[in-house]
Amino acid sequence: MDITTSAALGASAVRPTLGRTVRAYIMLTKPRVLELLLVTTVPVMILAHGGLPDLWLVLATVIGGSLSAGSAAAFNMYLDRDIDAHMQRTENRPLVTGEVSPRGALIFAWTLAVASTGWLLLTTNWLAAALSAAAIFFYVVIYTIILKRRTEQNIVWGGIAGCFPVVIGWSAVTGSLSWAAAILFVLVFLWTPPHYWPLSMKYKAQYDEVDVPMLGATRSGSQVGLQVILYAWATVACSLLLIPVASMGLVYSASAIVFGGWFVYESHRLYNRAVRGTEPRPMRVFHASITYLTLLFVAIAVDPLLPF
Repeated sequence: MDITTSAALGASAVRPTLGRTVRAYIMLTKPRVLELLLVTTVPVMILAHGGLPDLWLVLATVIGGSLSAGSAAAFNMYLDRDIDAHMQRTENRPLVTGEVSPRGALIFAWTLAVASTGWLLLTTNWLAAALSAAAIFFYVVIYTIILKRRTEQNIVWGGIAGCFPVVIGWSAVTGSLSWAAAILFVLVFLWTPPHYWPLSMKYKAQYDEVDVPMLGATRSGSQVGLQVILYAWATVACSLLLIPVASMGLVYSASAIVFGGWFVYESHRLYNRAVRGTEPRPMRVFHASITYLTLLFVAIAVDPLLPF
C-alpha cells in the first residue's frame, strides 16, 4: 500500500472533528521534542543572567523557540511522509493517517517559521531571531533533505539543529554569544549521537526497510556501542569544561561528575552486552541519555542561584 492509499484510508476512517484536527496539528510539532527545548533553554538563560532573568523574556523566548522547533518538526514530517508510512514507529503520524493534508502541513510549517522569527525579533533581539531561523534551516535542509537518506553520519551533523536552543536562550539574555554558550552548544552536539544511535539500534529493521542509513542500523551492535562510548566520554569531558569557563559551583560540578559517570557506565554496559552477543538493550541508554541531560541542565539552572 502506497502513502496516498494509506492516507486516503486514514482520512476516511477518522472523523474530522475540530478537536481531532487541532490535536493532529499539535502532533506535527513533535511535542516530546519540545520538552527538550524547555530543558535546555531556560537553565541556560538563568546561567547567562547569573540568576533569574526577567520572566517575560523567558516566556517570550520559550514561545518563540517552541514555534521554531514546531516548524522544523512539521517540515520534517512533510518531507518524510513517504518513509513514515512504512515504519511502525511513525505510521500514526498525522500525514500518514490523513488527518492533515500535505498542503495543510506545509502551510502550517511555513506559518510557524515566519511567526517564530518575527516573534523573537520583536520580543528578544535580532541575534536570537537569526539563530532560530538558522536552526529551522539546518534541520530541514541540511539534515532532512541532504543528509538523512545519504549518510550514516546524518545524526552527527544534522544533530547540530538540536544545539541551537542553548545559544538562542543565551543570546536572548545577553544579545551576544560567549565561550560558555559555545561549550553548551558543543555539549548538546556530542550528546546527540549516543542519545539517538541506541534508538536506531532498536528500530534497525524499520530503518533498513526504508533505506535510511542510521549508523545504529547499518553497523553491528559492538561497533555502535563503541561509538556510543566515545561520544559519551566526550560529552562528559565537555560538560566539565564549563566549570572553569563559567565559574560553576559545587552543585553543577558534582552533578556533571556523578550523572556523567552514570551515563558513561550505561554506554559501556551497552557495548559489553553487544560484544558478549547478548541483547544490548539500547533503550536503556536512550532513556538514560535523556535523564542525564535533564539532570545536568537542572544543575545548570540551580547552580547560579546558590552561594556555593
